[in-house]
Amino acid sequence: MAAARFVAYERVSTARQGKSGLGLEAQRKAIDAFARQRGATVLARFTEVESGRKADRPQLQAALTHSRLTGATLVIAKLDRLSRNAAFLLTLRDSGVRFIACDMPEANDLTVGIMALVAQQEREAISRRTREALAAAKARGVKLGNPNGAAALRRAGEGGVALRKAVAGNADAFAEELKPVVEDIRTSGITSLRGMAAELNARGIVTRRNRRWHVSNVKNLLGRLAEMGREVD
Repeated sequence: MAAARFVAYERVSTARQGKSGLGLEAQRKAIDAFARQRGATVLARFTEVESGRKADRPQLQAALTHSRLTGATLVIAKLDRLSRNAAFLLTLRDSGVRFIACDMPEANDLTVGIMALVAQQEREAISRRTREALAAAKARGVKLGNPNGAAALRRAGEGGVALRKAVAGNADAFAEELKPVVEDIRTSGITSLRGMAAELNARGIVTRRNRRWHVSNVKNLLGRLAEMGREVD
């Protein structure tokens, strides 16, 4: 009986992880250990360095093509990490290639299809909640974001008390509007500053200055929300 043959597909979400090997090393160890357990040979490895939300994955397509050409089985380390990505799951299901996940070796086309439906519903629910929150803020007359506020405050100098109060009010309103989003992210199990920043960016939410979220922005947001909570008390 011929030995099984695998084509490995690994993914890291940032260029920093790709260069440092963070996450990638663990995936490779899991795949190599699984291959040894099954007595299989890893013919090739394909590594994707990009966001898991992207539908366009050239390395995944290359891995699927290589699997078809060689008759090998596509193997990934952890299917559960990708279970919220409908595009990946549907690509995997419809590829016609045999696949196996080290953490869920019993998964099949039906399993992946169900995961894809759940992932799509989850994304739509998140998008709907975000739209509803923004619409509610707009109905209350809340102005979300004021990219020129800081510059105007600097121009006003020490005498800009009223302007500083207005800018602080806008910041408070923005923080209040994001409060249900922050709570939803925390409820999902994401509590670190870096993880929350990544999730806010993934949801398409921008800062008051219309920029991407970073650890410092999230820290300031949480600090403002905490301060507002103490004022209410």
